Amino acid sequence: MSDSTDPRDQADDDQFDGIVDEATDRDPDLAVIEAGSRTLRAMTGPPQGDPVPSRPEDPEVDRALREVETELSTRWGETKLEPSVKRIAALMDVLGDPQHAYPSIHITGTNGKTSTARMIEALLGAFDLRTGRYTSPHVQTITERISLDGAPIDPERFIETYRDVKPYVEMVDAREEYRLSFFEVLTGMAYAAFADAPVDVAVVEVGMGGTWDATNVIDGSVAVVTPIDLDHTDRLGETTGEIAGEKSGVIKQGATVILAQQPVDAAQVLLKKAVSVDATVAREGMEFGVTAREVAVGGQLLTLRGLGGEYEEVFLPLYGAHQAHNAAVALAAVEAFFGIGAEHARTLDIDTIRRAFAQVASPGRLEVVRSSPTVVLDAAHNPHGARATAEAVTESFGFSRLIGVVSTSADKDARGLLEAFEPIFAEIVITSNSNARASDPDELAALAVEVFGEDRVVVEPRLDDAIEAAITLAEEEGEYAGGGVLVTGSIFTVGDARLLLKRG
Repeated sequence: MSDSTDPRDQADDDQFDGIVDEATDRDPDLAVIEAGSRTLRAMTGPPQGDPVPSRPEDPEVDRALREVETELSTRWGETKLEPSVKRIAALMDVLGDPQHAYPSIHITGTNGKTSTARMIEALLGAFDLRTGRYTSPHVQTITERISLDGAPIDPERFIETYRDVKPYVEMVDAREEYRLSFFEVLTGMAYAAFADAPVDVAVVEVGMGGTWDATNVIDGSVAVVTPIDLDHTDRLGETTGEIAGEKSGVIKQGATVILAQQPVDAAQVLLKKAVSVDATVAREGMEFGVTAREVAVGGQLLTLRGLGGEYEEVFLPLYGAHQAHNAAVALAAVEAFFGIGAEHARTLDIDTIRRAFAQVASPGRLEVVRSSPTVVLDAAHNPHGARATAEAVTESFGFSRLIGVVSTSADKDARGLLEAFEPIFAEIVITSNSNARASDPDELAALAVEVFGEDRVVVEPRLDDAIEAAITLAEEEGEYAGGGVLVTGSIFTVGDARLLLKRG
């Protein structure tokens, strides 16, 4: 065997190492891969097609789906938890453990889980694998949470699955101290639907945390941890290290762990857990990452360093450096699933990778839903997500005047989110959404006045009025031509806005 080295490979390695070395504000092992230097301003029109399903057109099917939704709504909501997998494990047992009928990729983290799951799903599907994807929460319709072959489950199949598992759910309810929650029942439905399909692989996003999350009755051969930050601190811990402790529960014996860029304390916890279960770890910024990135019309053009080598000229139709990093994580996860980097030293077919990423959609994540003026929806709901969104909007859109429409959930760090958006919003319209946990508009407006100043804050309690007011402000003439609107603060705000703008 020759020990000669291809100069091109050495140059690629030098380039990648150079990018890692430039990150001087972190431990080298946790270095941030900085994006490419070129920034091109780009705007795009409304999306072609809609990946989010509408209500069923058949009145009988819609009625049956509403009955299921009503029954599910009588259970504990997703914010009321009894930290245990005892009930979901009991349900899986009486269902015959459907979650063990297929291999799984399990995804946890604070931000980027759903986008990463959608990318993983697209990549696996491009290699002719039948996929099941379970994500939460939904943007508009409950059926979005369970996908087969890259598309939300049909309403009829969702109803049928619920009816199939309902007797077993009631059996477990009768035996346990607490009834199964809304999320636990949906999780059981997803695992049963995947086994019934059957799927070749399940892509599963945790609901909250990891260790005691209802999804954590699977043994994912690949565990993915997207960036961890402060969120759900009342349940998961007050530091990123404590939160990582909960999320590390998805790392199983002998698995491969794909770690996105993490705070140092979180990375230490995750690495310690991986060592304790003999898991293999791949870290963004070391074993994989983003080596080049430039803004392009409708998204961005990437060069990704995977576990097996370089993938050039990959177009991703999503905005922001955070989505580029999600793409790198997704690619590494799929490579790990196929054994690349451990069993095989090779890359996946580049044309298949390009085709898969070019088809990715992530509704409600810097999603353009209208032009003249441009209206963008983003589900940022915590300061970490808001900062990423603010950076992406500044980079990818040529707005001379941006108006924010914001409604948050009452249990979130609203001040931190507002402070993240303050530099990019000329004015902010405070409003509400249809969710019961929506912040009171007057209380949120009081915070906004402290952050923005009274002259930059408008209050419109109804979301439709708020969007109309923001569009009017964005359309002001003269020096403010080229204005835009960003609707954000909560997935519920985005879902409501999508419905309003679609009808409009």
